[in-house]
Amino acid sequence: MKILSVSLIAVALLLAGCGEKAAQKTTQAVNEVSNVVAAPANYLGAVVDAKKSSEKKIDVAYINQALQLFNVQEGHYPKTLQELTPNYIGKIPELPIGYKLDYDAVKGEVKVVAN
Repeated sequence: MKILSVSLIAVALLLAGCGEKAAQKTTQAVNEVSNVVAAPANYLGAVVDAKKSSEKKIDVAYINQALQLFNVQEGHYPKTLQELTPNYIGKIPELPIGYKLDYDAVKGEVKVVAN
């Protein structure tokens, strides 16, 4: 009878220890499923952010190139970016909300900065 009692206690302790590991594995599995479910939304958000970033860089490069061309042809940088239209660029690009163009007429450089 003592052997049976000791065996039952040993089995109970063994199962109790497995319960924590099983709970950890279950939590890990739930987190992995959550990551898989959220992955498309995270991916799309990253794509949108990358697109906005690349558009800002392209717009700035395009404007800086137009400024250099203006300087070569006119002998000076324009006082404002509006002087570039329509001969050097079609229009001043629209930036996302919260950003503006910072134009330095002395250096002939344009940067996109946060408001």
